[in-house]
Amino acid sequence: MRRVIHKCFSVWNFDKEERWLNQMAAKGLHLVSVGFCRYEFEDCLPGEYTIRLQLLDHGPRHPESQKYIEFMENTGIRQVGAILRWVYFSKASREGPFELFSDNASRLRYLSQIIRFIAVLGVMNLFVGANNVFLAVAHDSPVNYLGAINIVLALWCAIGSLRLLKKHKRMKKELQLFE
Repeated sequence: MRRVIHKCFSVWNFDKEERWLNQMAAKGLHLVSVGFCRYEFEDCLPGEYTIRLQLLDHGPRHPESQKYIEFMENTGIRQVGAILRWVYFSKASREGPFELFSDNASRLRYLSQIIRFIAVLGVMNLFVGANNVFLAVAHDSPVNYLGAINIVLALWCAIGSLRLLKKHKRMKKELQLFE
């Protein structure tokens, strides 16, 4: 039986989202489709699958991403879906552990990539929002809600980036301790 659950996660809470998806799999609900704040599950044996999320360098339709996804599929890992550059992978648990990053250094590089992604989104929203607000002021227009929304999104991205930067700093410190 298929079930749809609507749930929203911030971009910087990708690890929380992944944990939740694996908790659902542990309860016997396997992710089969994703959309914006929408997750579709199918009944399975509890713990039968492991889910991983990954931010790709390019969109999933890009040739480089297609090669990577094909490589993953050749190793028994299935792409469940994608949202923008985020790809959702699934692997049968009986086939062994499923980790996308084998060491802390690669996890640290990956976290840096996510921070850059969120920062770029924030800067873009800030420029668009400021531009809309300035245009509204210059033309004596009423409050430009779209500009305000963009500025709020920019602040939201800044908060997320700062949270991930703290996590990055903690991971880097741990990595240095074990060297």
